[in-house]
Amino acid sequence: MIQKRMRELIEIIDKAAYEYYTLDKPSISDQEYDRYMQELLSLEEKHPELILPDSPTHRVGGKVIDEFIKVVHEKPMLSLSNVFNESDIISFDERIKKEHIKPKYVCELKIDGLSVSLLYKDGLLVRAATRGDGVVGEDITHNAKTIKSIPLKLPKKIDIEVRGEIYMSKDSFNLLNEERSRNNMELLANPRNAAAGSVRQLDSKIAASRNLDCFIYHLPAALEMGIHTQWDALEYMKSLGFTVNPNIRLVNNIDELLDFINEWTEKRNSLPYEIDGIVIKLNDLDDQVKLGYTIKYPKWATAYKFPAMEVLTKLKDIVFSVGRTGQVTPNAVLEPVRLMGSIISRTTLHNEDYVKSLDLKIGDIVSIKKAGDVIPEVTKAITERRTGDEKDFVMATNCPICNHPLERKENESAYYCLNPHCDARKVEGLCHFVSRKAMNIEGFGDRIIEDFYNMGYLKKFTDFYKLYLKKEELMELEGFGEKSISNLLNEIEESKNNSLENLLFALGIRHVGSKTAKILAQKYLTIDNLKDATIEDLASTKDIGDIIAKSVYSYFNNEENIKLLNDLKELGLNMEYKGTKVLDDTYFSNKTFVLTGTLNNITREEAKAKIEELGGNVSSSVSKKTFAVIVGDNPGSKYDKAKELGITIIREEEFINKLESSK
Repeated sequence: MIQKRMRELIEIIDKAAYEYYTLDKPSISDQEYDRYMQELLSLEEKHPELILPDSPTHRVGGKVIDEFIKVVHEKPMLSLSNVFNESDIISFDERIKKEHIKPKYVCELKIDGLSVSLLYKDGLLVRAATRGDGVVGEDITHNAKTIKSIPLKLPKKIDIEVRGEIYMSKDSFNLLNEERSRNNMELLANPRNAAAGSVRQLDSKIAASRNLDCFIYHLPAALEMGIHTQWDALEYMKSLGFTVNPNIRLVNNIDELLDFINEWTEKRNSLPYEIDGIVIKLNDLDDQVKLGYTIKYPKWATAYKFPAMEVLTKLKDIVFSVGRTGQVTPNAVLEPVRLMGSIISRTTLHNEDYVKSLDLKIGDIVSIKKAGDVIPEVTKAITERRTGDEKDFVMATNCPICNHPLERKENESAYYCLNPHCDARKVEGLCHFVSRKAMNIEGFGDRIIEDFYNMGYLKKFTDFYKLYLKKEELMELEGFGEKSISNLLNEIEESKNNSLENLLFALGIRHVGSKTAKILAQKYLTIDNLKDATIEDLASTKDIGDIIAKSVYSYFNNEENIKLLNDLKELGLNMEYKGTKVLDDTYFSNKTFVLTGTLNNITREEAKAKIEELGGNVSSSVSKKTFAVIVGDNPGSKYDKAKELGITIIREEEFINKLESSK
C-alpha cells in the first residue's frame, strides 16, 4: 500500500516536473508540487527499504531538452532545501550550531527565475548553461549573450564560473503578454515561465526581444581563489562587472535573520521583479565545507519560501460538525496543503448556501486562502480540472451526532440541531468555555474535555470548579499524574479571577463574541447590572444592535441561566469588570487606526489595547474609513496605501505623546 502511494507520487511529480521545466506549461501549482514532494520524502524517510530507483528525490530539476547541446557541470548545481516558518529557520540555525560553528548568514532575495551557469575563459564568455537535472544542463550561450546584465568580457583575463538567476521583470512580462494578446496568442502564466521559455528559444532574436535580466549570486571556486566568505565572493563578483542583487544583508544572528525575512515579506510587492522567498547561506566558506552536503542539498544553506496567499488542493470530502449553539456546519476535508506557514487539512464551509454558491463538488480541486491572514477558507472550485468523478454536495437533514432532525431558521442560512441534550453541543460549549479568549484555562485540549465528558467528570460549566474533588481519581487516568492534574487545577482556580468580559464570552451567549463581551463589560461593569438591562438600553450601546440586544436580554431572563450564574458566583468566580474604563472624549475616541512596522517602545498588542481604552478602534487594513496609520520601523504596504489615500501618518514618538496627553 505504501509503495503503491510512492509510485503514484512519483508519477504525479514526474509529470509536473516535465510540464514545469520542459514545456513551461504547469498544470498544478507550486504549492501542490511541494506538497507531493514533501509527502514522498516523508514516506521514504519512514520506509527507506521501499525507496524506488526512479524516485525524483534522487535528482534535481527537470529533463534536458534534446534540441540544445548537453553540458556536464564540473560541479553539480544542487537545489536548496526549503523552510516554511520561523520554527523551521530556528531548527536550521540550531543544526549548524551543533557543529560548533558560530554562524553569520548572508540573506539574499530568492529571485523567481531560471538558474544559469556562466563560464569564462581568459575573461570572455564562452558558455552559458541551464541547471537541467543538476548534473547535465543545456547550452543557452546564444541567448545569454543577448542579456545586457551578463558581461561578454570581464576586466580581467581569468578563467571563472559564476552562477545566478535569469529573470524577467514585471514590466517586461506585462508588455510581452500585451503583445501576445494583440496577436491572439496564449498568455504566459507568470514571469518565471516567460523567462524560462525565452532562454530556450532556438532563435536568439526572440530572446533578445524579451528584455531578460540576470542576478549573479554564487562563485563555485571561491576558496580556490583565496576568498573565504560568501559576502566577499559577492563583492568580488561585483568588481568583475556582474550584477549582484543590492538587497542582500550580512546578519550576525538568528534575530537579525528573522528581521530581514519579516521586512521583505512586507516589501516584496514593491520590487520590479518577482521573488518567492529568502535564501539563507552560511557566510564562512570553510564552515560550508565542514558541513558538506546531503545527496540533494547543501547543509549550509536553505531557502525560506514565502507563505502562499492562495493555494490549490483537493476537496476530499465534506463532513458535518455541531457547534455549541447547535448549528450544524459543513466542513471541507482537504488534501493537506501549506498555506502562509500552516498545514491546512480542514476548514469550514460555513453553510449550505455558501457551498452551493461556489458550486463545490466532492473531489474538486479547490482554491483556498486565509481570510484576514488567519482563517483558511475555500474561495472557488477549479471547474476546468474536473474529471467527471466528482460527487454533488448534499446538506445533512439530521444531526450527525444525535440524529435529531435539523431545522433551518427563518432568514438564516444555517441549520440547527435543537436537541438541548445533544452531546456534541455540550462538548463544544465546554471547549469554548476554557478557550483563550474565554476563561483561558490552559491544559484542556478538545480531546481531554471530550474524554472527561464521556467519563462523567464534566457535564456543565460548574463542573470545572468541582474537579478538585476528583483529584485522586483523575491522577489514576492514563496520561495523567499528580503534577499535570495539579497544574490543571491551579489553572482552573486562577481563572476565577478573570475579568467580567472573559466570563461573558465563555458563557456562549448567542451573537456575543469577545469584542461584544468587552463592550458590555465596560458599560455595565457587573453581571447584576447587565441582568437588569432592558432591550432598549442594550440596543442603545455602541456597536450593539437589536439582534444582539434581544439575544443578551433573552439569556439573562432564562431561569436556568440565572441559576448557572448564581452557582458560578457561589463557586468564587469574579462577576465584575477589572479593566480600564473606556474614556469617551480623547484624541482616539470613535476613530479607526491601523498599525504597521516595528514599534520600539510598545508592543502591537499594548498599542491596540491602549487605543481601545481611549475609545478608538484598531483595524488590520487601510481604507477610506481609516483615520490615521501609526508607523514604526520598516513599514510595509499599509504605509504605502495610507500615503496613496492621503491618510494621516503618525510616527511612534508622536503616537506615544498622544497616548500620554489622552490619559
